[in-house]
Amino acid sequence: MQHPHSSTARPLPVRTAPRRAGRLAGLAAAVTAVVGLTLSGPGAHAADNPYERGPAPSNSSIEALRGPYAVSETSVSSLAVTGFGGGTIYYPTSTADGTFGAVAVSPGYTGTQSSISWLGPRLASQGFVVFTIDTLTTLDQPDSRGRQLLAALDYLTERSSVRGRIDSSRLGVMGHSMGGGGSLEAAKSRPSLQAAIPMTPWNLDKTWPELRTPTLIFGADGDSIAPVSSHAEPFYSSLPSSLDRAYLELNNATHFAPNTSNTTIAKYSISWLKRFIDNDTRYEQFLCPLPRPSSTIEEYRGNCPHTS
Repeated sequence: MQHPHSSTARPLPVRTAPRRAGRLAGLAAAVTAVVGLTLSGPGAHAADNPYERGPAPSNSSIEALRGPYAVSETSVSSLAVTGFGGGTIYYPTSTADGTFGAVAVSPGYTGTQSSISWLGPRLASQGFVVFTIDTLTTLDQPDSRGRQLLAALDYLTERSSVRGRIDSSRLGVMGHSMGGGGSLEAAKSRPSLQAAIPMTPWNLDKTWPELRTPTLIFGADGDSIAPVSSHAEPFYSSLPSSLDRAYLELNNATHFAPNTSNTTIAKYSISWLKRFIDNDTRYEQFLCPLPRPSSTIEEYRGNCPHTS
């Protein structure tokens, strides 16, 4: 996916007379640019992708309970916001690496932010600003939760105390159950979102051909509340075949798997967010080739290689 903030160096102005001197100056500038790129080593890759954050990843680094960044948090009162119910912002403490992408996360039906709070520090420590939110009421339906996720992102980027740490062009949404259905609604309403991750999602709308946001859907083989056959699987199958999309069905798991610390959910969520919010192709290795069934993965479907 192309980011709007990529830039190209502008050549220095050269006097047009004499013309030969101008040509020589241009040649010298080109040679200097080539030599500079050749000698820059790792910096050249960073210049190619200014959104890359953190050291090169490994299986152990993305499965770890904490990533390379120290994390701070701040509470947001429901009285201080409109359009959603407040929440907690988790963010990398250091500003040395510049701005970060951001993700809003919604709980499910009858749930509060405490049910998805484990994702806050786990994702933030990998280099994201994460907003776990409370909804206006615990009974809100997916379409409402979708609007609330977008309201939370708007607050995060426009009014929050950490807005200066966020690149507002690199945003994503996640959610559990009706919050997962809400993350689909949010991506439908705002195609500029860079990533969506519905977790054991529930929604009465079964088809999502309008989505343009790279989407990773988690299902659970033992889900009796939002069975994969009538929720996660048809949601995935209805996404455009041209879209970067994936379906991971958790093995020996229930509808409530996303409510407690889960290494499989964390590992592939981190990889998806890094790949599509940060455009960090170092994480492509964890998504392509497609992960094989294992003790924690019942099934994985998706397209490879990714095109965004």
